[in-house]
Amino acid sequence: MSLPTPERPSVPTITVGLRPHPSTTPAAPADSASPVGMLLATMYALPEGGAVFEFKLDGSRLDAIRIPLEAEPGAADELWKHTCFEAFVGVQGEAGYREFNFSPSGQWAIYDFHAPRERNMDFRADAGPSIRFERDGDTAWLEARVPAAALPVVAPGTDLDIGLAAVVERSDGKLEYWAVSHPAPQPDFHARNGFVLALATRAAAPDGKR
Repeated sequence: MSLPTPERPSVPTITVGLRPHPSTTPAAPADSASPVGMLLATMYALPEGGAVFEFKLDGSRLDAIRIPLEAEPGAADELWKHTCFEAFVGVQGEAGYREFNFSPSGQWAIYDFHAPRERNMDFRADAGPSIRFERDGDTAWLEARVPAAALPVVAPGTDLDIGLAAVVERSDGKLEYWAVSHPAPQPDFHARNGFVLALATRAAAPDGKR
């Protein structure tokens, strides 16, 4: 078996490498080092609205990583306590943002925040992402397709601030925190100055139309 080649529309894509926070990643010797070889993330906006986030573990010891088993797709909390891939989406100049959790199990979560870690408890997602997960040998790949209705509403063509991250649960139960940027001494995916990528996407109107 070989992993499928992602089918992508003819739109600009951004691919970056995530790096581990040094406070949570073991050093040599090799038998205690991180099981992650390389962790890549790709994102792109869909022409009809929405966005796609892809995460790829390559050259990794997957048998040393706890990967959640397939479950009924749908919303679930505390996915970040185990291996989970994440996207943080904010509007430039605004303190608020949304957090997306994508589990290899097929489950997901969307949280809305007024400011860093100040959650809007009244927020309920109108639509959730569709998740696809594949693994083969030392490679695993997750694709999350986020509908426009789940993204912050902005004017068409506006750049959204993006932070991409992942939690990797090792077989010993310890967690590693990977991200494009680690601006704080301790792992903090919610730090707004860690949203260092930009994604220009069309925004859904309040009625869900585009």
